[in-house]
Amino acid sequence: MNPLGSRWRDQFRADADVSSAPVHTLIDVVRIPNAERATPWAIMLRRFFYATVLIIAVSVIVYLDRDGYSEDLTFIDALYYAAVSLSTTGYGDITPVTQGARLMNIFIITPMRIAFLILLVGTTLSVLTEDSRKTLQIQQWRRTVRNHTIVIGYGTKGRSAIDALLADGASPSTIVVVDQDAGVLAQAEKRGLVTVHGNATKSDVLKIAGVTRARSVVVAPSSDDTAVLVTLSVRELAPSAMIVSSVRESENQHLLLQSGADSVVVSSETAGRLLGIATVTPPVVAMMEDLLSPDEGFAVAERPIGDDEVGANPRHLADIVLGVVRSGELYRIDSPEAETVEPGDRLLYVRHTREVHTRTEVANDN
Repeated sequence: MNPLGSRWRDQFRADADVSSAPVHTLIDVVRIPNAERATPWAIMLRRFFYATVLIIAVSVIVYLDRDGYSEDLTFIDALYYAAVSLSTTGYGDITPVTQGARLMNIFIITPMRIAFLILLVGTTLSVLTEDSRKTLQIQQWRRTVRNHTIVIGYGTKGRSAIDALLADGASPSTIVVVDQDAGVLAQAEKRGLVTVHGNATKSDVLKIAGVTRARSVVVAPSSDDTAVLVTLSVRELAPSAMIVSSVRESENQHLLLQSGADSVVVSSETAGRLLGIATVTPPVVAMMEDLLSPDEGFAVAERPIGDDEVGANPRHLADIVLGVVRSGELYRIDSPEAETVEPGDRLLYVRHTREVHTRTEVANDN
């Protein structure tokens, strides 16, 4: 038996499957970003204000019906009665004696007393309410998530990949980050990204992230063997998803391709080439960084051809075309296949980032 294969299978069996667990057990696994909430001091002041309003309201009600009580009440007496009554202290020195006053206590003051008690135990109730809200939110998200992008690993490569997606117009709500480090996931959540805490080599964690309905998966862990494991798992669960994987060493590239990756980026060799070019022609490196940074300057992008561009030579189009994508294959601009543009082709071209901002502004206006 292959020892490497045996080790991988043991790693998959290490933990129980949590993808079919009740939704409320995923509160600490899936984090969906929310609008910034009030500080604890602000919440306490708000509750104190509500409690004060209740006391004053009961005081006014009791004072208006002061003839129905055992004492000749002043407003201070009514305020005192409201405080001891709502807090359930109940000294008994002031009591309702008429039928109307007693009915008032049953149907008005008692519900207000319950509301006052809710405010007193508001911290506990807020925790329960928060857990229930998170459970419903996760349940809703798992039902509706479709065609999203999963980024596995929120290290330097994962963050850079997300930066490129966001700069290219992707919505943060369509990106899911999977990582084992709760600290980096907290940073991702602050950016409006949905996060899943867990080991992405395990199929149940990938299922929680919605891999079976994902459009694409970016595999960017810190080690090459983890990248192979993750790519194998993703391809098994999502046969039609686009998988882009990153490896440090070029000798592991074929393992990623055999595992099911559609595209593999060798990070160490790419960085090495840029270092070599920088020693000879530094401006070339600056231009390459500009092209690889979609949020500023120029960027490499892909677009469908227009009806008026069918049959034209891509070299003669208004855009700076680098290649033609036909039936999933990329043909460079100097290849014979890219001499003319055919229906259904897509163009790989150099785009100015102002185009993205313009499209975004138009979409927001609409």
